[in-house]
Amino acid sequence: MNRAETGRKGEAAAAKFYLQQGCRLLAHNFRTRMGELDVVVQEPDGTIVICEVKTRAEGSLTTPAEAVDKAKQRRLIRAAQSYLQANGLSDAPVRFDVAEVFPLDSGRWMVHIIRGAFLA
Repeated sequence: MNRAETGRKGEAAAAKFYLQQGCRLLAHNFRTRMGELDVVVQEPDGTIVICEVKTRAEGSLTTPAEAVDKAKQRRLIRAAQSYLQANGLSDAPVRFDVAEVFPLDSGRWMVHIIRGAFLA
């Protein structure tokens, strides 16, 4: 499996995780000139969750969350603002999560969500 395919499957696994928690999928790979949002869901209480998905193979030297540095956070915040405005959600409560996704030998995926990984 190449890197792009691994990333796509990791994003799908993260989206599935949120759906199993009762969230509603609002967007997947939302692209704007400000950047891309991997997964956008709405929790049952109305909170909009912007999730950056990072997939890593076993043996990686860094954790997936370490790839979401301050510069990446700023890009995600700008892209989220664009998404929220375009969809009439500017007043909704928002949380930024990072999903660390790891492929398992069984063909399944382990998803670890870091809730509120950073603030806007």
